Amino acid sequence: MYVGRFVVVGPEVGAYRVSSRSFPNRELTARDEALTVGPTEDAPETDNPYVSYNCLRVVETPTGETAAFGNGSHVDPIAEKLEVGYPARDALAESLLALDYEKDDYDTPRIAATIGDGGEALIGTVRTDALLVETVDEPTLVATYEMDTPEPFDLEAETAEAAAGEVYDHEFEHAVCAAGVARTDDGFETAIENGD
Repeated sequence: MYVGRFVVVGPEVGAYRVSSRSFPNRELTARDEALTVGPTEDAPETDNPYVSYNCLRVVETPTGETAAFGNGSHVDPIAEKLEVGYPARDALAESLLALDYEKDDYDTPRIAATIGDGGEALIGTVRTDALLVETVDEPTLVATYEMDTPEPFDLEAETAEAAAGEVYDHEFEHAVCAAGVARTDDGFETAIENGD
């Protein structure tokens, strides 16, 4: 099954996977403050605004660190709102509503998730017909296609590296790259799987 891009989040660990039929020549890169999706060196040029974006950021909030991740440019405003003290629910809802679903040929939903320092995890999506933000207490998935309403997902990983690998290797079709994030005693760890 092809579900497009998807996030999985639980109270301790989460992951984001890029799955793509249209733009498979992409990879994840670790930057100072974010994990970024972008074209590989051999990718054909495109002016598509949805191909490159920060997909995961860990930010310092007034109550501790929080990880925010998702499938597009809405990750930055979510992270920025968290930094200035917005509750995660409000940061997700306001950013998803403001940027709305992607105005492409498929009206692609925007999806996002957060994991707080205290183990609070939320997942959200904005589609043509709904804005959903939910608190989760078990691994939960939302995807851009087919599975565009949050639902339980069997994620066994306990580390960022394992989470990235597990979602990358999942049977959903057209895996391109994946990011993982996990809460540890020393803060959040992140990991990248580019399928090399």
